[in-house]
Amino acid sequence: MSSRQAQARSSLTRPLETDSTLAAQLADNVPTHLWSADPSGRMTYTNRSMQTYFGGRLDQPIAYIHPDDRKGVVAIWRHSLRTGEPFDSELRLRRSDGQFRRFHVSGRPFRGDRNYIAAWHGQSIDIEDEKLARENLLNRIMELSIVVDMVPSNLWRLTPDGTTTLVNKHMADFLGREILDESTMETVMDTIFHPDDAAPVGNELGRCLITGDSFAMRYRLLRKDGIYRWMSGRAEPMRDKDGQIVQWFGLCHDIHDQVQAEENLRRTAERLAQATQAAHLAELSASIAHEVNQPLSAIATDSDACTRWLSLEPPNVERAIIAAGRITTAAVSAGEIVRRIRALFQHISQPRTLENANLLIDEVCRVMVDEIGAHAARITTDFDMDPPSIAIDRVQVQQVLVNLIRNALQSMDRTDKNERVLHIVSWREGHEAIRIEIRDSGSGFSDITRIFEPFFTTRKNGMGMGLSICRSIIESHGGRFWVANNEGGGATVGFTLPIEAEPVNSIAG
Repeated sequence: MSSRQAQARSSLTRPLETDSTLAAQLADNVPTHLWSADPSGRMTYTNRSMQTYFGGRLDQPIAYIHPDDRKGVVAIWRHSLRTGEPFDSELRLRRSDGQFRRFHVSGRPFRGDRNYIAAWHGQSIDIEDEKLARENLLNRIMELSIVVDMVPSNLWRLTPDGTTTLVNKHMADFLGREILDESTMETVMDTIFHPDDAAPVGNELGRCLITGDSFAMRYRLLRKDGIYRWMSGRAEPMRDKDGQIVQWFGLCHDIHDQVQAEENLRRTAERLAQATQAAHLAELSASIAHEVNQPLSAIATDSDACTRWLSLEPPNVERAIIAAGRITTAAVSAGEIVRRIRALFQHISQPRTLENANLLIDEVCRVMVDEIGAHAARITTDFDMDPPSIAIDRVQVQQVLVNLIRNALQSMDRTDKNERVLHIVSWREGHEAIRIEIRDSGSGFSDITRIFEPFFTTRKNGMGMGLSICRSIIESHGGRFWVANNEGGGATVGFTLPIEAEPVNSIAG
């Protein structure tokens, strides 16, 4: 062979040698196990990664397979050798330290020119960590599912558009419904709300789905025995890293007994208030009947005596004058008794003190916070930033504020809960007085011309004395008192208190 031919042959074989070297390097450095077997299934090649795992060459591969997996794996391998179908199996392989790890082993036949199988090539991928992670995840999901089902509250999940996708076992048991899929769930959820609550709940939940605000409401759900039970429901959105809502999680727990207790307490308080009012009226009536009866009886007696003295012949004018004097004395006494009985309509006033109107309003609102919450109302304030001190009977003005706030709360009972707002404002009216207004979003006054008439009331079982007494208290302080209906609905009750008030200590006047 000439030197030129040798050089040509060398140039042809060099790329093949380079490719072979590269393939060997690649096979030995990939982080997975590569292997080859002859057509009979005898192992002919294992890469470095595989040899490192097993601690050497695999002369007898079956010895490294977990005893519980051998029979099944051998059957699949023999089937592939016989049919030429690809081999694919999960099995446990013993590492050099004796530990078994799970692998996904696959092999494919390499066919020659005449389509006969010349060899088998395959790989073994360590899936132990993946399997453990998946098992841990499944265990956590199972534990969470158990916890969710054991929570003594109704739990549920919604899609961002409001479709119910999950209820826990406690809620399913409460409803007594078999919930098989999401379509069944939606049908059930559409029928469990009390007719009076379905629309408000739907409106509020719809608003929250649009705005992303937290959901919180009280409503009634139909229990499996056909009884509606009061629930306190809440829901919060779950957001992704970009702040987009991906789903909603909510819960509602049974507060029926609490609501019933609150209602019973309210009714008891109403009955007690009515009984107290009746007792006060009875006491007042008895006092009037007892005390006024004495001077009236004296007037009647002396009138008869005066008539008799004047009927004599000749008339005994001197005695008649004495009887007439006693009539005058008895009449004055009756007037004093009536004026004294008027004082029973209010507490005995204490000496007036200098007070900050804003602080007084805040104090009343704090005292009434439970009552405000019971009416599901919100209080907003807009106060004069530099209020003057006013000389008032603190207790009496507090009574006025309590009465006006309570009236406003009751007037908003039929207003949508989202619109139950009570706005209290105060500002200086010139240099003479401070002005306070209480504005509500309730039903307003039906007949504002009669609002101060004694015993006229717009509330069932009301006595019609509240606003009249409030006006008397304010006027006794030298202030003005008025009421008005708002143009957009609701009412405003306002009054003024002089900055320099007269030191009057009673409204009995």
